[in-house]
Amino acid sequence: MERNRERNREQSTEQSTEQSTEEGTEEGTGLPSASGADRKDEAAPAPRQRVAFLGLGHMGAPMARRILAAGHPLTVWNRTAAKAEPLVAEGARPASSPAQAVRDADVVITMLAGPDALRHVADEILPVLRERAGVHWVEMSTVGPDAVRTLGERVPDGVTLVDAPVAGSTDKAAAGRLGILAGGDATAVESLLGHLGTVTRTGPLGSGAALKVVVNTAVLGGVALVAESMALADALGLDPEVARGVLAQGPLGGAVARAFATDVHFGNGLAAKDVALATSTTWLPAMEAVLGHYEAAAADPAVADEDIAAAVTRVRRTREPRT
Repeated sequence: MERNRERNREQSTEQSTEQSTEEGTEEGTGLPSASGADRKDEAAPAPRQRVAFLGLGHMGAPMARRILAAGHPLTVWNRTAAKAEPLVAEGARPASSPAQAVRDADVVITMLAGPDALRHVADEILPVLRERAGVHWVEMSTVGPDAVRTLGERVPDGVTLVDAPVAGSTDKAAAGRLGILAGGDATAVESLLGHLGTVTRTGPLGSGAALKVVVNTAVLGGVALVAESMALADALGLDPEVARGVLAQGPLGGAVARAFATDVHFGNGLAAKDVALATSTTWLPAMEAVLGHYEAAAADPAVADEDIAAAVTRVRRTREPRT
């Protein structure tokens, strides 16, 4: 009887060992079992998209730097090549032309001065893109919806165009806190754009560009209104700091802050271009007057390349006689 109990214990131990071995290894290999409890399906991380960034102005340079810092292989081009040098020193690859910049890119980003600059760059890169199916072109300049739709008609099959202009100035570009107004199918680039700020889907292609014109009209109109309000305060002999402080507490608070900002840059020439995009679309009599302010600032060598805050100062110093 004692012998039977011993035999049972031995058989139980053998069965337990065999079961453990079968669960932990592939049959007949001695290798860990693919169906064991410790199995882990670890997908290889997707390769980072190769990005070509064209246009390294006040906004483009900090945006490109954010993409480089996120680990994306980055090629940069700017009409004035010297502006690319800081990014090249940080690890970006320089390109001598727009066509060279996009040759190996998965994503092309353009951040240019206006419709004319976009058209010239498109002329150079479209022949290359015709041979590069699967590329995504993210157009982030402020050019208006008509320019985007015209570009969309030129983009070859296999290339996806997204219009994604930004809301925010140079400080938000550097911090990755821009508002990105994305029109078209942005699915494949939304993660990439997330390094620059918060992406808002605006609708079909061209809707991002359209909304950007609306946003800039509100901002630039508000700043011009603050300028004229301060000119009125000056004419009435009020303490300018008191007037500014009271305005800042009212509905124009955001516009007051922007009118007197010192750590951002939005050039007066670009402001005039953006307001003209609005006034050429529909009848905007108040913005026609605003356009006059920014066009005058853009034509003044002393403030043409300065931030729009300089236009505020110019409005306050210009006393046009009433007729």
